[in-house]
Amino acid sequence: MKISRPSRRQLTIWGKLQQRKYRHRHGLFLAEGERCVNQILQNGRVVVEAVLQAEGTAWSAPARLPGQVQRYELVPSDFQRIAGTGTPQGIAAICQIPQEVSPARLPEKSHLVVALDAVQDPGNVGTMLRTATWFGASAVIFGTGTVDPWHPKVVRSTAGATGVLPILSGDLQKLLLQLEDRGWEVRLLDGGPEATEMKSVTVPERVVLVVGNEGRGVAEELFAGGRQMVRIGGQSDRVESLNAAVALSIALYEHYEPNR
Repeated sequence: MKISRPSRRQLTIWGKLQQRKYRHRHGLFLAEGERCVNQILQNGRVVVEAVLQAEGTAWSAPARLPGQVQRYELVPSDFQRIAGTGTPQGIAAICQIPQEVSPARLPEKSHLVVALDAVQDPGNVGTMLRTATWFGASAVIFGTGTVDPWHPKVVRSTAGATGVLPILSGDLQKLLLQLEDRGWEVRLLDGGPEATEMKSVTVPERVVLVVGNEGRGVAEELFAGGRQMVRIGGQSDRVESLNAAVALSIALYEHYEPNR
């Protein structure tokens, strides 16, 4: 495949994809790192418009590349400015942001959805997306205040799972109420004494697992309506709480039903 030099306009647009407003204005996001780029290409769930290579960087490309993918070679200074990392790997991709879905458009046989309530650490969110993909979640809800799913650090932390799961975003309370109207049960991950230990509850046919903000936990308004609070058993007298991504991983394992 021919390798071209990008235009100044392309470099300008790509360089702004570190900022949320420009990602959504152009409908594009950046994936950085060879492993991440190759996995996204192999998954085929998002449209990859271009693969960027820094001069002198070798790329072990997947055997079959989509026909629309263009390859560009960049001088190292331009590549570093676009990648936004201190030590970029020299391979990146420019991808189209997939369309979001609505509660009514979730896959018919959906069993498990993850909801993020103002989770702000990009590394945590990337890990959550990757883990939710592993355990067969049908979608991930990004409540208001949660980091953008297309943030470069989120994409990098998914290690290529970006775009596999449908995304919903908006006011979390409204989205949860819509799902409850459609027969979903909402469970709030909470470490308080009033929460039921997760191992002692049955897995419902359709469940939404809600993970709260790293500092304050699940927002108070989400506890309304008698929603079930579940906690993870452990030595809470020794450690105040679990990392949000770790807590979700355990909850996903407990709710995982591979035959669904």
